[in-house]
Amino acid sequence: MPKNVAILIFDAVEVLDFAGPFEIFSVAGGRDTAPAPFHTYTVAQAAGPITARNGLVVTPHHPIHACPPPDIVLIPGGFGARDAMKNPVLLDWVTRTHASSELTLSVCTGSLILGAAGLLDGLNSTTHHGAYELLESVAPKTSVIRGVRFVDNGKVVTSAGVQAGMDMALHVVARSLGLAAAEETARYIEYDWRTSEN
Repeated sequence: MPKNVAILIFDAVEVLDFAGPFEIFSVAGGRDTAPAPFHTYTVAQAAGPITARNGLVVTPHHPIHACPPPDIVLIPGGFGARDAMKNPVLLDWVTRTHASSELTLSVCTGSLILGAAGLLDGLNSTTHHGAYELLESVAPKTSVIRGVRFVDNGKVVTSAGVQAGMDMALHVVARSLGLAAAEETARYIEYDWRTSEN
Protein backbone atom coordinates (compact mmCIF):
# COMPACT_ATOMS: atom_id res chain seq x y z
CA MET A 1 0.00 0.00 0.00
CA PRO A 2 1.22 3.55 -0.68
CA LYS A 3 2.55 5.50 2.27
CA ASN A 4 0.42 8.54 3.06
CA VAL A 5 2.48 11.74 3.06
CA ALA A 6 0.66 14.67 4.70
CA ILE A 7 2.16 18.11 4.12
CA LEU A 8 0.86 20.79 6.45
CA ILE A 9 0.29 24.23 4.93
CA PHE A 10 -0.69 27.49 6.61
CA ASP A 11 -0.79 31.20 5.84
CA ALA A 12 2.63 32.63 4.91
CA VAL A 13 4.13 29.16 4.40
CA GLU A 14 7.23 29.23 2.16
CA VAL A 15 6.15 27.91 -1.25
CA LEU A 16 9.14 25.71 -2.10
CA ASP A 17 9.27 24.36 1.46
CA PHE A 18 6.10 22.41 0.72
CA ALA A 19 5.96 22.35 -3.08
CA GLY A 20 9.46 20.94 -3.58
CA PRO A 21 8.95 17.90 -1.32
CA PHE A 22 5.38 17.54 -2.65
CA GLU A 23 6.78 17.14 -6.17
CA ILE A 24 9.45 14.68 -5.07
CA PHE A 25 7.13 12.39 -3.12
CA SER A 26 4.49 12.62 -5.88
CA VAL A 27 6.79 11.42 -8.67
CA ALA A 28 9.14 9.11 -6.73
CA GLY A 29 8.90 5.61 -8.13
CA GLY A 30 5.32 6.20 -9.16
CA ARG A 31 5.37 6.75 -12.89
CA ASP A 32 5.89 3.12 -13.87
CA THR A 33 4.28 1.34 -10.94
CA ALA A 34 0.73 1.04 -9.71
CA PRO A 35 -0.03 1.98 -7.08
CA ALA A 36 2.54 4.71 -6.59
CA PRO A 37 4.64 4.25 -3.43
CA PHE A 38 3.52 7.56 -1.91
CA HIS A 39 0.10 9.18 -1.68
CA THR A 40 0.95 12.85 -1.15
CA TYR A 41 -1.56 15.46 -0.04
CA THR A 42 -1.74 18.84 1.66
CA VAL A 43 -3.58 19.53 4.89
CA ALA A 44 -4.49 22.73 6.72
CA GLN A 45 -6.35 23.68 9.85
CA ALA A 46 -9.51 24.40 7.88
CA ALA A 47 -10.85 23.43 4.47
CA GLY A 48 -10.56 26.86 2.88
CA PRO A 49 -7.62 28.25 0.91
CA ILE A 50 -4.47 29.56 2.53
CA THR A 51 -2.24 32.34 1.23
CA ALA A 52 1.37 31.23 1.00
CA ARG A 53 4.37 33.54 0.76
CA ASN A 54 4.30 36.11 -2.03
CA GLY A 55 0.53 35.82 -2.42
CA LEU A 56 0.18 32.30 -3.81
CA VAL A 57 -3.28 30.99 -2.91
CA VAL A 58 -3.46 27.25 -2.28
CA THR A 59 -6.43 25.08 -1.38
CA PRO A 60 -5.47 22.11 0.82
CA HIS A 61 -6.66 18.64 -0.07
CA HIS A 62 -7.98 18.03 3.45
CA PRO A 63 -8.59 19.80 6.75
CA ILE A 64 -6.50 18.28 9.52
CA HIS A 65 -9.52 16.83 11.30
CA ALA A 66 -10.53 14.81 8.23
CA CYS A 67 -7.34 13.77 6.48
CA PRO A 68 -6.14 10.24 5.76
CA PRO A 69 -3.89 9.04 8.60
CA PRO A 70 -0.35 9.94 7.54
CA ASP A 71 2.58 7.58 7.58
CA ILE A 72 4.86 10.55 6.94
CA VAL A 73 4.10 14.10 8.04
CA LEU A 74 6.04 17.08 6.72
CA ILE A 75 6.00 20.50 8.36
CA PRO A 76 7.31 23.31 6.12
CA GLY A 77 8.47 26.72 7.27
CA GLY A 78 8.25 30.34 6.25
CA PHE A 79 7.25 33.41 8.20
CA GLY A 80 3.92 31.78 8.97
CA ALA A 81 5.66 29.17 11.09
CA ARG A 82 6.14 31.81 13.78
CA ASP A 83 2.36 32.03 14.18
CA ALA A 84 1.76 28.33 13.62
CA MET A 85 4.10 27.39 16.46
CA LYS A 86 1.77 29.27 18.84
CA ASN A 87 -1.40 27.69 17.47
CA PRO A 88 -2.67 25.06 19.95
CA VAL A 89 -4.85 23.35 17.34
CA LEU A 90 -1.92 22.81 14.98
CA LEU A 91 0.43 21.81 17.78
CA ASP A 92 -2.06 19.23 19.03
CA TRP A 93 -2.44 17.79 15.52
CA VAL A 94 1.32 17.68 14.97
CA THR A 95 1.84 15.96 18.34
CA ARG A 96 -0.88 13.36 17.78
CA THR A 97 0.20 12.72 14.19
CA HIS A 98 3.83 12.32 15.24
CA ALA A 99 2.82 9.68 17.77
CA SER A 100 1.19 7.51 15.10
CA SER A 101 3.35 8.24 12.04
CA GLU A 102 6.51 6.50 10.84
CA LEU A 103 8.38 9.74 10.11
CA THR A 104 8.04 13.39 11.04
CA LEU A 105 9.90 15.83 8.79
CA SER A 106 10.43 19.58 8.89
CA VAL A 107 11.77 22.02 6.34
CA CYS A 108 13.32 25.36 7.28
CA THR A 109 11.51 27.01 10.19
CA GLY A 110 9.00 24.17 10.29
CA SER A 111 11.38 22.97 13.00
CA LEU A 112 10.03 25.77 15.21
CA ILE A 113 6.66 24.03 15.17
CA LEU A 114 8.23 20.69 16.07
CA GLY A 115 10.25 22.40 18.78
CA ALA A 116 7.23 24.16 20.24
CA ALA A 117 5.46 20.81 20.37
CA GLY A 118 8.38 19.30 22.31
CA LEU A 119 9.18 16.84 19.52
CA LEU A 120 12.84 17.86 19.24
CA ASP A 121 13.68 17.36 22.91
CA GLY A 122 16.87 15.33 23.25
CA LEU A 123 17.49 15.34 19.49
CA ASN A 124 19.83 17.10 17.10
CA SER A 125 18.08 19.40 14.67
CA THR A 126 18.62 22.13 12.13
CA THR A 127 16.67 24.93 10.50
CA HIS A 128 17.15 27.94 8.23
CA HIS A 129 20.45 29.67 9.00
CA GLY A 130 18.60 32.81 10.01
CA ALA A 131 16.64 31.00 12.72
CA TYR A 132 19.26 29.01 14.66
CA GLU A 133 18.98 31.19 17.76
CA LEU A 134 15.19 31.28 17.58
CA LEU A 135 15.04 27.50 17.43
CA GLU A 136 17.37 27.29 20.43
CA SER A 137 15.05 29.55 22.40
CA VAL A 138 11.90 27.68 21.35
CA ALA A 139 13.41 24.24 21.89
CA PRO A 140 16.16 24.56 24.52
CA LYS A 141 16.40 20.77 24.90
CA THR A 142 17.51 20.26 21.28
CA SER A 143 21.04 20.59 19.92
CA VAL A 144 20.88 22.87 16.88
CA ILE A 145 23.42 21.82 14.25
CA ARG A 146 24.59 24.70 12.09
CA GLY A 147 25.73 24.55 8.50
CA VAL A 148 24.17 21.23 7.51
CA ARG A 149 21.55 20.41 4.89
CA PHE A 150 19.52 18.08 7.10
CA VAL A 151 19.72 16.05 10.29
CA ASP A 152 18.33 12.49 10.40
CA ASN A 153 17.43 11.29 13.91
CA GLY A 154 15.60 8.20 12.69
CA LYS A 155 11.94 9.07 13.16
CA VAL A 156 12.48 12.85 13.07
CA VAL A 157 14.33 14.49 10.18
CA THR A 158 14.83 18.26 10.05
CA SER A 159 16.32 20.29 7.21
CA ALA A 160 17.67 23.73 6.53
CA GLY A 161 15.79 26.11 4.25
CA VAL A 162 13.99 25.69 0.93
CA GLN A 163 16.29 23.68 -1.37
CA ALA A 164 17.65 21.67 1.55
CA GLY A 165 14.12 20.39 2.08
CA MET A 166 14.26 18.80 -1.36
CA ASP A 167 17.57 17.15 -0.47
CA MET A 168 15.91 15.79 2.67
CA ALA A 169 12.86 14.56 0.76
CA LEU A 170 15.09 12.63 -1.63
CA HIS A 171 16.97 11.25 1.38
CA VAL A 172 13.66 9.95 2.76
CA VAL A 173 12.81 8.46 -0.64
CA ALA A 174 16.17 6.67 -0.53
CA ARG A 175 15.39 5.38 2.96
CA SER A 176 11.99 4.10 1.83
CA LEU A 177 12.62 2.88 -1.72
CA GLY A 178 16.40 2.62 -2.03
CA LEU A 179 19.11 4.87 -3.36
CA ALA A 180 18.46 3.99 -7.01
CA ALA A 181 14.85 5.18 -6.77
CA ALA A 182 15.92 8.48 -5.21
CA GLU A 183 18.61 9.01 -7.86
CA GLU A 184 16.10 8.27 -10.62
CA THR A 185 13.65 10.76 -9.10
CA ALA A 186 16.35 13.44 -8.99
CA ARG A 187 17.20 12.77 -12.65
CA TYR A 188 13.54 12.89 -13.65
CA ILE A 189 13.03 16.34 -12.13
CA GLU A 190 16.53 17.42 -13.27
CA TYR A 191 17.60 18.22 -9.75
CA ASP A 192 21.23 18.30 -8.60
CA TRP A 193 20.72 16.28 -5.42
CA ARG A 194 23.11 16.82 -2.51
CA THR A 195 22.87 13.38 -1.01
CA SER A 196 24.63 13.91 2.33
CA GLU A 197 23.58 15.79 5.44
CA ASN A 198 26.48 18.24 5.00
